[in-house]
Amino acid sequence: MEENILQKFKEKSTIEIEQFKTRHFVKDYPDYVFGKKSADIVLQANYFFNNKEVYISKHPRYADYPLHTHEFFEINYMLSGSCQQIVEGKRIYLSTHDLLLLDIGSKHEIKALGEDDIMINILFRNKNISISWLNDLKSSNSLLFDFLLNAIYGGKGQKKFIIFSRKKNGQIVQTIDTLIKEYLNKEPYYNVITASYLNILLTQLVRYYKLDKPLKLSSSQSLVIKILRDIEQSYDDLTLEQVAKKYNYNKNYLSNLLKKETGKSFNVLLTQQRLINAHFLLVTTSQNIRDIMYRVGFTNKTFFYEKYKEYYHELPGETRKNSTNGIPF
Repeated sequence: MEENILQKFKEKSTIEIEQFKTRHFVKDYPDYVFGKKSADIVLQANYFFNNKEVYISKHPRYADYPLHTHEFFEINYMLSGSCQQIVEGKRIYLSTHDLLLLDIGSKHEIKALGEDDIMINILFRNKNISISWLNDLKSSNSLLFDFLLNAIYGGKGQKKFIIFSRKKNGQIVQTIDTLIKEYLNKEPYYNVITASYLNILLTQLVRYYKLDKPLKLSSSQSLVIKILRDIEQSYDDLTLEQVAKKYNYNKNYLSNLLKKETGKSFNVLLTQQRLINAHFLLVTTSQNIRDIMYRVGFTNKTFFYEKYKEYYHELPGETRKNSTNGIPF
């Protein structure tokens, strides 16, 4: 990491100044971000990903961060120093250049960081994980592939976190440094570039960290991956009937299989993929919203606006207005 950036991180933020004085936790986000689902703190995704694919921040030092969970994936990266956490009831330790990947919904609390303990939080959503990318990696026998596959599926009993040791990650450190620098500088198209570096980072983790035992996908898992890839690639006009015919299965069987493996119906998965692509076009082109709606496969304006608002917590016009990274084609 460049010395000027490291020194910037070591400067005390307003919250850190207060926590340094009192040694008590000070909320680092507005109250609504913490949610009201239960007594536990649930960090809400809509605050962090307003027209961003990746959100990066320094974790505040000098006070314990209470038990919390979140609606997105989180990477805790030790830029310097060390850290102690309790994740899903298990005490863990991170040293310089160690990386902790937390699943959506995993619970953890972070013990107070000291003066030289700089931990960087890298947040991203499951919609950032390409099914085509996962399909390309399915024979990789990778620890990360197994983790992400179960996370995308909503599988039961999967690991809720992985620690990637610093022992193997020289290239990974370089990638994270570049990702952080790009995010901080916020030059034109930084959102697109940081998303690309996230993909590189995840791929490098696949390359360097393998499972102790060979990974074997069941026939149903392999089939679901293929269907999810079809949805990702042909979202605009794909139907369940077409998928059933392609793989020579009864459509009701496929519908039940998808619901069982992913927790979502074919129509819900298809709608979500269309929304993701609509969002991408809204922030990267100047194309008319109505044309975007039709282009991604929606024909009912009311339905499109309702589902978009539900998924992104804002209307399409608000996304277009708030976007600072538009690329007019």
